[in-house]
Amino acid sequence: MTGWPDPQAVAALLREVAAAEILPRFGCLAPGEVHEKAPGQLVTAADIAAERALAAGLARLAPGVPCVGEEGVAADPARLALLERPGAVWVIDPVDGTANFAKGSSRFAVILALVIDGVTRCGWIYDPVAGRMVIAERGQGAWEGDRRLAVLPGGPLDRLSGSIRRGSRLQGRVAHVLRQGSAAHDYLDLVGGKLHFAHFRRLMPWDHAAGVLIHAEAGGHGRMLDGSPYQPRASEGTLLLAPDPQVWDLLRAGLA
Repeated sequence: MTGWPDPQAVAALLREVAAAEILPRFGCLAPGEVHEKAPGQLVTAADIAAERALAAGLARLAPGVPCVGEEGVAADPARLALLERPGAVWVIDPVDGTANFAKGSSRFAVILALVIDGVTRCGWIYDPVAGRMVIAERGQGAWEGDRRLAVLPGGPLDRLSGSIRRGSRLQGRVAHVLRQGSAAHDYLDLVGGKLHFAHFRRLMPWDHAAGVLIHAEAGGHGRMLDGSPYQPRASEGTLLLAPDPQVWDLLRAGLA
């Protein structure tokens, strides 16, 4: 991306912030460091400190580019409107899977996306416990280190594994289903050979902007359930990700 920070420099920032602000608090949160910001939605001291540190680091790498972060939007919902305007925006989920993090489960990650003129140009997902960093740049593939990632091949429904909500109509029609409490880990598994598909209803940009790009750059097919392309903003609707258009159509029919 000419004129933008090297994706590896951004990755280094994610590692640095996770080491300084997230991992030292993992399994060590005091009662006052966890609270509900909305019914059923937890926030921890790690979320707040990591988002603050990421925003400061990104401001050094790309001065003048605003941030839309999960915790910043919780404090000021008007910040979401930045994604409706022309120009560049960083989209931050400092700790995806906060409920897992708070209870000591390692199913959490840091997600970052660079959105320019309403299009995700680059995405990062970092699992700090496993030390996994996945990066995708539009048109350049999805990578973990020097390994190019690819989605699993498709097949009949009864051979597919996916991430879906409880009570989905696909339960019983596919081989295996699970929900991990972390969109980041669903995306990591979609491009890491563990999941064939995923189905999401709560579409906040910090959960999906990076992951949808990573999945597409690994060869996957993702669309809103009405067939329209995903856009990196807060939206109503349902997102369905599959290995290819044929499997996407099968899954969509199964959800109807």
